[in-house]
Amino acid sequence: MDLSLIYRIAGVGILIAILNIFLQQADRKEQAHMLSLAGVVIVLLWLVQLIAQLFAQVESVFRWY
Repeated sequence: MDLSLIYRIAGVGILIAILNIFLQQADRKEQAHMLSLAGVVIVLLWLVQLIAQLFAQVESVFRWY
């Protein structure tokens, strides 16, 4: 199993959390919320691609030749 995706998700989460703290301390709460939303969207796009690969592999297992 490839753990690079898990490491990337964790890295994005840590980076977003640190930047979120800095933005909230600077009284920029709207930008902090937008940054969090952008992080969630990026991770969801990675997960959608991974799920698409999973479905393609499952389809290839049950394909009749």
